[in-house]
Amino acid sequence: MKSTDIPALNDIIHEISEIEVELESFIDTTMWISDPHGAGERFVSILKGRFGLVWQTCREALPKTFSNDKIDYLGRLIRKERYFATESYTMERQDVISALVKITQYKVQNSINFNQIRDTINNNLRPFLENLILNMPVPNIMYENDLIAERVISSLCKIVKQVILGHLVVLGDVFDRGDEPDKILRILSQKDIVNYITFIWGNHDILWMGAAAGNKSLIAEALRISTRYDNLDFLKRLDIDIGRLVAFAERIYPDDVTGTFKAKKPLSRKLEKTLAMIQFKLEEKTIRENPELKMESRLWLEKLAGMLSAGDTEGLTDTNFPTLDLANPTELTDEERAVIDDLALQFTRSIKVKALMQFLFEKGKLYHINNFIFNIHALIPSTENGEFEEFLGKRGKELLDHIEDVVKTVGRNYLEDKPQDPKHLALMFYLWCGPKSPFFGKNAMKTFERYFLKDKATHKERLLYWAENLKRREFMDMIMREFGSRRIVYGHTPVDILKGEKIASDDGRAINIDGGFSEAYLNRGHALIHTPYSLYAIILPTPEEVIDSRKKMEPVGLLIETIDTFDEPIRVRDTHKGAMLKKRREELYNYLSKYTS
Repeated sequence: MKSTDIPALNDIIHEISEIEVELESFIDTTMWISDPHGAGERFVSILKGRFGLVWQTCREALPKTFSNDKIDYLGRLIRKERYFATESYTMERQDVISALVKITQYKVQNSINFNQIRDTINNNLRPFLENLILNMPVPNIMYENDLIAERVISSLCKIVKQVILGHLVVLGDVFDRGDEPDKILRILSQKDIVNYITFIWGNHDILWMGAAAGNKSLIAEALRISTRYDNLDFLKRLDIDIGRLVAFAERIYPDDVTGTFKAKKPLSRKLEKTLAMIQFKLEEKTIRENPELKMESRLWLEKLAGMLSAGDTEGLTDTNFPTLDLANPTELTDEERAVIDDLALQFTRSIKVKALMQFLFEKGKLYHINNFIFNIHALIPSTENGEFEEFLGKRGKELLDHIEDVVKTVGRNYLEDKPQDPKHLALMFYLWCGPKSPFFGKNAMKTFERYFLKDKATHKERLLYWAENLKRREFMDMIMREFGSRRIVYGHTPVDILKGEKIASDDGRAINIDGGFSEAYLNRGHALIHTPYSLYAIILPTPEEVIDSRKKMEPVGLLIETIDTFDEPIRVRDTHKGAMLKKRREELYNYLSKYTS
C-alpha cells in the first residue's frame, strides 16, 4: 500500500470515534408503507400523522406511569404542533414540555443525532431548546410565561415529528387507481424527506417507467388505466395533450362503447377502448419479436378476428371493433399509429413526467436489506417445488441484481436522452406482466379476456407459488441464506384482516403489508413499524373512520398487531449496517497500525 493511500491520522481517529458512537446507538425507527396507488391526499394526511407511530413512540419513551389518556393527548398535540386544552384531558404546559423532551432524548441519543436536528431548531428559542434536550438548566420564565411555553411546545412538537421516524420504506405501486401519484412522488422527493426514504419499485411503477422510456405498448397501457379510472385531470397535470386521441375515439365510437369497460364517464370509456385496442396490437408485436419471453398465451387478436369472421360471437361481450382489420388484426391503422406516435412523443419528452421518473429511476431499487430484513414489492420468482425460478439464465439474488441493472440502464438512457436497447424495453413489458417477473407473480394478465370474453373462468389470473412457498420453512431458510436476512417484508397482494387474513406468518419471518390502501381496493392499508423495542403492524383507518373520529373530537382508533418484541433494545451493532461498520472499523484500525509501527 502506498503511503498516499492511508488516510490522515486525524481523519482515522475521527471516523473511528463516529463508528463507535453509531454502533452503540439504538436503531432508527423504520416504517413501511406499500401500494398507495395514487391516493395522494390520504397518503399525505397519514404521513403527517406518522401512521400511528406517535402513540407507540410515546409508550416506549415515557414512564410506565403515563396513562393511555395522557399518551392520546400528547399524540394530538404533536400532530397539531400546538398546545391546547380539552374537556376530556389536559396536561400542564410544564408537564407537556417535560414529556416532549423525554421523547426527543429517546430518539436523539448522541452528538451525531443532535447535529442532524440543529438546523431545524427555532432560532428564537435555540438556547432554551438546546439546553432542554441536553439536560442543562433553563430559566423559569420558559415554564411560567404561557406564550413562551406554548411556543416551546410547538417547536418541540416539530422536532419530535422530525426525529420520530428515521427511515421510511415505500414498497412501490405509487401509480394507477387513484389520481394523485404525482402528489405522492413530490412529497417523497422533498429535500427534508428524500434522504430517509427507501423506495422499492412496484409493477405499476415499472409500467410507467417503461412507458416513459419509450415502450409504446406500455404508454398505451398506462394511459388506458388512467382513463379506466377517469384520471384525465392527472394527465392534464402532466401536460399530456390527449386532443388527437379524443377526436379519434369520438369519431370511431360516436355512441357509448359496448363491452365491459370500467370508466364511469362516457368519454373515458371511449378512450379506454381505443387505447386497449392499440395496446393489444403493440404488445402482440413485442411478444412475437421476443419469443424468448414465452408469452404466446397473450396472443388473442387473430383468434378474435377468426371468431368475428366466422360469426362465432356468442362468447364475446363486444362485437364492435372498427379498428380491427380481420385480415391483418395485429396491424395498427394509420390513425391509430398517428395517435400513439403523438402520445409517445409527448410522453417521452414531458418535463413533468421526467421529474417523476427521475425519482423512481435514481432513488428506486428492486429490493433492499436493512436491519437484516429483506424488502421487496412482490416476490422472488420460485417454482412449485420451492426452488428459485430460473429466468434469463439466472435465479435468486443474481436474477434480481441483473434485472435491477437493466432497469437502471434504461433509466440512465432515458434521463440522458440516449437510445434504448429494444430488448431492454421488451423486458420492461415483461416485468410488468410476465409470469417469471419479480413484480407480478401470476400465470398471466387477463386484460383482454376480462374485456371481451363472457366466460369468467377465462378471467382468472392464477397466483403462482410465492404465497404457498413462504409457508415452507425450507424455502424461508433458503431466502435467508441467499440474502443474508432474517425476515422478509413485501406488499403487492392486499391482505384483508377483516376476513381473518394474517399480515405476518406464524413465525413472524414473512410479513405482507399491503392493506389495500386505495379506494379501488380495501380503502384501508397497513403500516409496519420497527423500533428498538418492537416490530408491529398498524391497520390504518379508512377515510370514513378518520372523518368520524374528527367529528367526535376523538383520537383515531388504530388496530395494532404485535409481531415481535425485544428484551433488550436493538442497537446498530446488531444489524446488517452494523456488520458493515465493524468491517470498516477493522480497516481503520489497520491504517492506524501503520502510524504506530
